[in-house]
Amino acid sequence: MSPHSFSLRIRPILSLILLPILFYSLSACKKNKNQVSNAQMRLHNKDIIEVVTQNMDFQAVDTIPSGWHTFRYTNKSKEPHFFLLDKYPEDKTIKDAEREVMPIFQQGMDLINEGKPAEGFATLNSLPNWFFKVVFSGGSALVSPGEQSVTTLFLEPGYYVMECYVKMSNGMFHSTMGMTKELIVTQELSNGKPLVPDVKLTISSTEGISYNTPIQNGHQVFSVFFKDQISHENFVGHDVNLVRLDKNADVNHLEKWMNWAAPEGLMNPAPEGVTFLGGVNDLPKGKTGYFNANLAPGHYAFIAEVPNARSKKMFHVFTVPEPTQEAKNTPFPQK
Repeated sequence: MSPHSFSLRIRPILSLILLPILFYSLSACKKNKNQVSNAQMRLHNKDIIEVVTQNMDFQAVDTIPSGWHTFRYTNKSKEPHFFLLDKYPEDKTIKDAEREVMPIFQQGMDLINEGKPAEGFATLNSLPNWFFKVVFSGGSALVSPGEQSVTTLFLEPGYYVMECYVKMSNGMFHSTMGMTKELIVTQELSNGKPLVPDVKLTISSTEGISYNTPIQNGHQVFSVFFKDQISHENFVGHDVNLVRLDKNADVNHLEKWMNWAAPEGLMNPAPEGVTFLGGVNDLPKGKTGYFNANLAPGHYAFIAEVPNARSKKMFHVFTVPEPTQEAKNTPFPQK
């Protein structure tokens, strides 16, 4: 957050006393930029919505008002998960999806796993017409076991389904195993407000992921603006996932793993040396979501859940420096 502007009318006799105080105040405000924005987050969105996964479940409230909300997602299970909020057409519910949508996706995935990708994708032609009216409305990006994410979104009134379609080691989607939950968003308006970001990210199908400033260590608030949204080759839109990369991380494996339509894509276990720290899931064109992260010095990346993310400029590796060093983009060692 930029420092507040000051308009001071100071008598000449006092100027030599007050000006040093003014400059000190401006410097302190700049140094505490992150703390101010995070304090504003707590002020604006006091009622944090807790979402907890113990196994193949979402433990959360059933009904919330419309407007801005901050979701704190805690993954206590042994597999990576995310949650995506799907806004359904007025006359459809989770029961319709269980009958008409989930079996088709699972059948298609089973054929892909059998080495029949063309037949698998052809199966998706059987999806009901109403499914294409679903509005994917954001959520938490991937979160590794034992980790927690904080995501802030604006939700319109309506009927939503919270889902995770990461795959078990046998190829079964988590949603097929029951990892879905209804969420009713009422006409009542919340008191939440958009956040003040430390880093502004933009994602689009033509320009990939970009951001406006080097990323520093400590608690950061990220905004993600979706300049556009399209359906990629794997029939899903783009999103932004934040990952921490250990020295043994294989970035080539990570890129392939992020495509659910590949036989081993989004399948437990996640690639070694990779820790998912959340982000913002698919949002429509023109929408903005926010996420928080506490970053220690080290290697990180932003990556979208799309095929060939690097060629689409949707895979950026960067280094969070020690407090005394300057942040920069640094190539990650290739295996």
